[in-house]
Amino acid sequence: ADEIDAETLKKNRSFRKFSYRGVDLEQLLDLSSEQLTELVHARARRRFQRGLKRKPMGLIKKLRKAKKEAGDEKPETVKTHLRNMIIVPEMVGSVVGVYNGKTFIQVEIKAEMIGHYLAEFSITYKPVGHGRPGIGASGSSKFVPLK
Repeated sequence: ADEIDAETLKKNRSFRKFSYRGVDLEQLLDLSSEQLTELVHARARRRFQRGLKRKPMGLIKKLRKAKKEAGDEKPETVKTHLRNMIIVPEMVGSVVGVYNGKTFIQVEIKAEMIGHYLAEFSITYKPVGHGRPGIGASGSSKFVPLK
């Protein structure tokens, strides 16, 4: 009885197949740039129609090279300042070091990130941890008696 339960649990835990706007990952990788342009949101569509300039193409070439050299293990990190780069299906599986103004944040690109900007995964500020107020934070804290 335990073997049957284990089998049904495995069936229930099957992973949801990823699809971007109704197109699964294998088909996304086969799409031409024009077909991909039709799938993405308007801002990305405009960006692709105006043509990929030298810097984004250079990044894609470096990612291709790193992926090819890695073989079956995780590829080498490719550092970039191009926070405004839109993630395309070809980049999935790569590791990108995205500059946040101070350091390079390592981002492993997954299928769910397609259509987003690299900047969305590299936060530029340190979120505020609201702790105790410091000196001068309020009117009453300015007066500190001598005794």
